[in-house]
Amino acid sequence: MKLSMRTVLAFAGAAALCLAGAALATNYSLWINGRTGGGVIGNYADFSYWGPATTEAGINKKAVNWDGRSRISDQNHLVRNALDCYCTGPNWCYVAVHSAGNMMIGYALSMYGGTTRSKKNPVPDSTGVCSNSSDGGTQVGWNIKWVDVAGGAAGGSELADLGDWAVSEPLVSDLKTATARAMYDHNNTRSKWFYMYAGAKGTVYSGALPGQDDEAVAYHSSGGVSGSSGGSYCNPSDWLCNDLTLGTAANQGGRAKWSYHSVMFRDDSETYNHYANGNWGGIVSKVRADMVANAR
Repeated sequence: MKLSMRTVLAFAGAAALCLAGAALATNYSLWINGRTGGGVIGNYADFSYWGPATTEAGINKKAVNWDGRSRISDQNHLVRNALDCYCTGPNWCYVAVHSAGNMMIGYALSMYGGTTRSKKNPVPDSTGVCSNSSDGGTQVGWNIKWVDVAGGAAGGSELADLGDWAVSEPLVSDLKTATARAMYDHNNTRSKWFYMYAGAKGTVYSGALPGQDDEAVAYHSSGGVSGSSGGSYCNPSDWLCNDLTLGTAANQGGRAKWSYHSVMFRDDSETYNHYANGNWGGIVSKVRADMVANAR
């Protein structure tokens, strides 16, 4: 389903670009970090959160850095700056996110994806802000082809509920399951598809997380499961809880996924944990492979 959908999007994008002037069009791959941050804010070439900057990770890759500890609403302007820079006018973006980066892009689309944006020249200043394009045009929202999500935390984490993470971080308050799910309308993606990659290499200390987990978030979050609270979802081999289903289908037990959310990878072998480990590792490695193959 993903490939055929991408084919349709590619043709639609190509037609639009022909009208706008294909010679000026460029595709970009935006990478939005999660909790703990790591890259210099405003420096779209700093991939220190992810791994070596020389590693292939999609066409014209850009690191959309935020501090990884403040509230989503306080840092979201940095994401919107990047979207304005690279995803307006004739230019289009593929977006890859990790952990709380899922909340960042979801919040941006839901809260601001219907607003008027000035078209920008994709040449940022030292703060990551781009100047308006010479034609002075505007558009509604951003040109995004799709979003790949590694270990998505938009559904929150029970580790935040229980205070297992540093409670001094404002972000931890946002990561509480009830708070994360009520922060914005997760169904309102502006018709942009979110492709979910869910890891399941949990450990003993992540026993507070229901069902399968990647040590930081459970399947209810990384699988884009809808609702105002989390739930226990597992791989088909585990008979103790309902299955997280692939694709857009409702999960075992009847709970639906958020609109425009599709599970592309479920870690049936329990091989991938949450962490990039400075080398594009864990569940991030699956998203990177997909970006290399499809973000062109």
